[in-house]
Amino acid sequence: MSRTFWAPGRVNLIGEYTDLAGGLVLPAALDLGVRIEATPAETIDLRSSDLVGVARLAPDGTGLADDSGWARYVAAVAAELAALGRPPVGLAGEISSTLPIGAGLSSSAALEVGVGLALCAVADFPLEPLELARAAQRAEHRAVGVPSGIMDQAACVLGHADCAILLDTGTLEHELVPLPPELAIVIVHSGIARRLEDSGYATRKHELEAGDPRRRRHVATENERVLATVEALRTRDFGRLGEVFHAGHESLRVDFEVTTPELDRLVELAYAEGAVAARMTGGGFGGAIVALVEADSAAAFADAVLGGYGPGGRAYLCRASDGAREL
Repeated sequence: MSRTFWAPGRVNLIGEYTDLAGGLVLPAALDLGVRIEATPAETIDLRSSDLVGVARLAPDGTGLADDSGWARYVAAVAAELAALGRPPVGLAGEISSTLPIGAGLSSSAALEVGVGLALCAVADFPLEPLELARAAQRAEHRAVGVPSGIMDQAACVLGHADCAILLDTGTLEHELVPLPPELAIVIVHSGIARRLEDSGYATRKHELEAGDPRRRRHVATENERVLATVEALRTRDFGRLGEVFHAGHESLRVDFEVTTPELDRLVELAYAEGAVAARMTGGGFGGAIVALVEADSAAAFADAVLGGYGPGGRAYLCRASDGAREL
């Protein structure tokens, strides 16, 4: 009998790169994500028309013929779960995705968590949500060698409808922060995809660890901006919200140097078209911006920004959703 699993992508409202130093983040799970329809099998045999290709390997993650595409994430998840003692039960089925690749919305984390959830379910090997998130994070490191933090996978498992998640990435303490219903989440993709393993992501982590003053200043001030954003959301101080997001983008542009001219342009357009708040989201070096917009005008806002930006941009009107689960 086929079983169906869902794992959402995430948008980080604010708190960029702070998870590399155990800081504060404020992501929200999205209603865009990865869906897996599969049955138990002797081996892992997953296909996808959305991601293009197949993943065929042993239940413990060995035996993958081609480790250059998305199948390497599947193999890495299977290997991490085998190390935790998961019985060698395979999985056969189809993966579909509504997440744009390389947009900074954690398509890889959604894939990792979704596959991990499905593999655990068919093997009757339950893991606590954050234990699954940690395994998926280790799988990301194993698959592509990127020293990413825990935020993406944690947001994927902790998501809650109409809420952001205030997460301390050092302690994993977390609480839900309701999002004002009058605001919509609009994500605008610059059309420039990036892969973290090909960007300056690892370099920024090394610079932080080495004590670079400019990089550390960004993290310190960004932690303050996360708390300021939570307060502004709770008090519905939308003027303050816009100021904090703008300051966060400027810090990423000047102190952390991870934005691009295209992302800077999109943020300018977003504010010009009436966004309450807007900033780069994700790892930068391409990808997308996130804007909080009055819900009644969200569609018109997206059209106006894309019209001003020109060819290549794409917009997604989203809402905060529940986390990974079996449907």
